[in-house]
Amino acid sequence: MNRAIEIIIGTSGEIQIDAVGFKGPDCEKATKFLEEALGVVGKKLRKPEYHQHAKTGNQQRIDR
Repeated sequence: MNRAIEIIIGTSGEIQIDAVGFKGPDCEKATKFLEEALGVVGKKLRKPEYHQHAKTGNQQRIDR
C-alpha cells in the first residue's frame, strides 16, 4: 500500500491529519512537522496499524 498524509479541514476550522499506510510509530514521525507547524494538538487517535510493526529493509541472510 502507498503511504500518504491526508489533511481534512472542517467547516469550523478544525484540522484532522491522517497518516495512511504507515505502521507503528512511523505515522507519528511522518506527521510531526505538521503538528508542530499547526500548534496545539486537541486529540490524538491511534489506529490499529499503530500497534503493528513496520517491516525493515535491513535484513541479512547468511548461507552456511
